[in-house]
Amino acid sequence: MAAAVAGSFAYLAIDAGQLFSVEAAAQMWNYFARFFPPDFSPEYLAQAWRGTLETIAISAIGTLLAAVLGMLLALPASGRFGLAARIASRFVLNFLRSIPELVWAALMVFAVGLGPFAGTLALAWHTTGVIGRLFAETLENAPPEPALALQLAGVRPAAAFLYGTMPNVVAQFVAYTLYRWEINIRMAAILGVVGAGGLGQMLYMSLSLFQQPQAMTIIIVMLLLVAIVDAASAWLRRYLEG
Repeated sequence: MAAAVAGSFAYLAIDAGQLFSVEAAAQMWNYFARFFPPDFSPEYLAQAWRGTLETIAISAIGTLLAAVLGMLLALPASGRFGLAARIASRFVLNFLRSIPELVWAALMVFAVGLGPFAGTLALAWHTTGVIGRLFAETLENAPPEPALALQLAGVRPAAAFLYGTMPNVVAQFVAYTLYRWEINIRMAAILGVVGAGGLGQMLYMSLSLFQQPQAMTIIIVMLLLVAIVDAASAWLRRYLEG
């Protein structure tokens, strides 16, 4: 591993000394100082608030769509409809998951244009691949005895799954969905870099126009938003699991 790291530095011609030189430190400090003081004017805070709501909406709708699509793909991916359906659905999940959100966002911008719709679709496609795989593994590990007992009693398979399997996995499904929503809020703030709306687009525009005080305001709003959502989601997961 050490040889691979050393070889990578040599191949990429990375000079770490430049990063820690006095000149580099002075340049970084001068650039960093231009971010202060942040722009806390009422007009810009109102814009930041609208961007925050847009970011939350993009992440929430994208996660909800992904949870629905992920559940639909998780059923065959868990082997409940035969081997062929299992292989096909897992291939779809792997394909959706293998493409990063930023790439999906760039593709969706070309497909539907700039704005929050592109960001919502980008999050939905990637998160479907992730959350569908988690749902499928949860279903595979669920105890089969309750559903089998209901089927032996004459209950149809669909009802046996609904009343025998789902009660054992629904709390974990909700926990996975909430966790992915946390991640998607962060990603929704980043997807704006490629024109997918929200706080990320405001940050990109501020940096592009060298408006560092406005950019610092957006960064502060992002940090507060992520901290609040992390705390709220963690509390809700503990409540559901407890």
